[in-house]
Amino acid sequence: MADQNVLAPDEGAGTPTHDGSDDRSELRELLHAAVAAVGGVEREGQVAMAEAVAEAIADGSHLLAQAGTGTGKSLGYLVPALAHGERVVIATATLALQRQLVERDLPRTVEALHPRLRRRPEFATLKGRSNYLCLHRVHEGVPQDDPDLGAGLFDPFESASSQPSSKLGQDLLRLRDWADETESGDRDSLTPGVSDRAWSQVSVSARECLGAARCAYGPECFAEAARERAKLAEVVVTNHALLAIDALEGAPVLPSHEVLIVDEAHELVSRVTGVATGELTPGRVNRAVRLSAKLVNEKVADALQTAAESFERLMELALPGRLEPVPEDLGYALLALRDASRTVISALGTTRDSSVQDEDVVRRLALASVENVQEVAERITQGSEFDVVWFERHDRFGASLRVAPLSVSGLVREKVFSDRSVTLTSATLKLGGDFAGIGASLGLPPEGSSEEGAPVWKGLDVGSPFEYRKQGILYVAKHLERPGRDGTRKDMLDELAELVEAAGGRTLGLFSSKRAAEAAATELRGRLDVPVLLQGEETLGELIKRFAADEATCLFGSLSLWQGVDVPGAGCQLVVMDRIPFPRPDDPLATARQEAVEKAGGNGFMAVAATHAALLMAQGAGRLVRATGDRGVVAVLDPRLATARYGSYLRASMPDFWYTTDRNQVRRSLAAIDASARSDRSNG
Repeated sequence: MADQNVLAPDEGAGTPTHDGSDDRSELRELLHAAVAAVGGVEREGQVAMAEAVAEAIADGSHLLAQAGTGTGKSLGYLVPALAHGERVVIATATLALQRQLVERDLPRTVEALHPRLRRRPEFATLKGRSNYLCLHRVHEGVPQDDPDLGAGLFDPFESASSQPSSKLGQDLLRLRDWADETESGDRDSLTPGVSDRAWSQVSVSARECLGAARCAYGPECFAEAARERAKLAEVVVTNHALLAIDALEGAPVLPSHEVLIVDEAHELVSRVTGVATGELTPGRVNRAVRLSAKLVNEKVADALQTAAESFERLMELALPGRLEPVPEDLGYALLALRDASRTVISALGTTRDSSVQDEDVVRRLALASVENVQEVAERITQGSEFDVVWFERHDRFGASLRVAPLSVSGLVREKVFSDRSVTLTSATLKLGGDFAGIGASLGLPPEGSSEEGAPVWKGLDVGSPFEYRKQGILYVAKHLERPGRDGTRKDMLDELAELVEAAGGRTLGLFSSKRAAEAAATELRGRLDVPVLLQGEETLGELIKRFAADEATCLFGSLSLWQGVDVPGAGCQLVVMDRIPFPRPDDPLATARQEAVEKAGGNGFMAVAATHAALLMAQGAGRLVRATGDRGVVAVLDPRLATARYGSYLRASMPDFWYTTDRNQVRRSLAAIDASARSDRSNG
């Protein structure tokens, strides 16, 4: 196999034996060198993971590897992937992990393995085009024909001496200066960052791009340079969204590769769903009308305008909820939009108007906008039984019409698990104690299945170096009232205040909604003498930094805090969940998926709602213990975790903390942990 040739053992090394023991020995030596290079500690679980990844790569099979926090899973897959010697794509969900891989783990690992591999593998980062600065936008500005991005927003670029007072203007000036300094043009390398609105002035989507051959700045293009680096690299680090686009949209955007590793794999299904979701709003449709109006004849433009007006009138009356079936009047409006958009697209390909400044740029913007309208309208009017259609209404942005796949498992199975070895890893892949739930969501058959042509995979739980039962307590407030659908839970807020007071602050509050987080923050700010930070009042990065810096501080928030917060030590010794985070009862997509499972004879609640909750609770509980010296409590203020039949499934998905419903015991434990932390600080 390929990795036997690439490992290049030293002269005099033994010939690999039939059982592969020399291969494993060589792999362990490589892993040991890599761990030493990054200043880590080699773990048994890390070794087991590396051997399993190497085996999956060698035989072309697939691996689901659960590796708890502190295992060192990055090196557990990097070392065997580098040793194999073929191109590998690594897809992650978060910027933090991408940076860790590219700025720390990969450089040190490559350097450490070079003497034994006798080569120095190149690595590169690749993201979607809109993540990179567009030099055409920076230097030429946004076309005035673009109704959303023009309107004088680039006035600050007209004079280097101008000092705009608006935050947007200041961001744009900083972006112009940054364009002359940056080597990558990658938005994520800009510190501090800028708003989405500012970034939209200097970036383009793949559809809006003129193309390197037609753009005056093509030879300097940051996105094209990133693609060229990726073509030459042995390791390409990307994100889940680009992986999904590569898999679903037909035209490859990632270089060909023999090995795919998906880290933070618990996020993959939701990211694929997001990429496969279409949306229409009156604003998007009207933008398509305005962009194309000057580029096509009046009759063609009027037809699209009329269809847009009919659609907008219906959207003004839209009520949130699933459309099953699509109402007849909406169906007619969408057919009109589809047909008018097709005519405009055809006309845009043949007409030219010399009076329109920067016509090629405007034409690309118009095509991208109209094509999106046409594709979504056509998809909805086709009425596929495998799609879910619904209205949403936002207080600020109004109504939107959305369409998403009923399931992405078939797409993932067909597009991801073919022609390459795939390793999926995360700290939370086993839900309810096994890999069945995650496997099914990815379209995989039961482990060990004999289904002909099915992907061959195995699951491996390499554990965690942490002693969860000694380091943490899972407390369920069994005495509280069951949470209702609406209204403030006074008994829950009383319990929360007592727990935070016993802990001396140090609390990460994970709430099921923004409203619940705001209510809890308001209540505790009036009751306790500890700082309470609230998500939304500052940038998330700044909030986490402040939370970590002051041990007495609490941080309350909703969904995005349940994952990715990494605050080891005394700053986070109490993690509180206000309720089991089931999907909203009125969530159209979750409801449709649940009904589909039930129609097929399965348990829709367990397959959809309970799996969703289990994943979030596993991730949320994982915020508590981030290092070997961490101690604390995960408190769930929802009695159903102790009393409902599904409670044991949810608890089995969380780290194996010591479990109790004794409120007095938990308060004593929190007070003892708080006293110990204060003592350590004073002695330090």
